[in-house]
Amino acid sequence: MRITVHLKPGSRRGDMVIENADGSLTIFTKEPAIDGRANAAAIRLAAAHIGVAKTRVVLLRGRTARRKVFEISD
Repeated sequence: MRITVHLKPGSRRGDMVIENADGSLTIFTKEPAIDGRANAAAIRLAAAHIGVAKTRVVLLRGRTARRKVFEISD
């Protein structure tokens, strides 16, 4: 399964996941977009939201972009 994520690093809201009407996720994280810290937080939060282990979530596209595509393995 693939999901599209809009990441908002450095958020003052704290760590939060919002599921949008189109099935994509908006993820807010306090982690800055430095050295992959925001990507790691996005993987952790997406996995927790979906209910799978974080090792089953792989970043396919958007390593340096705010719009990302994750692959969730079964």
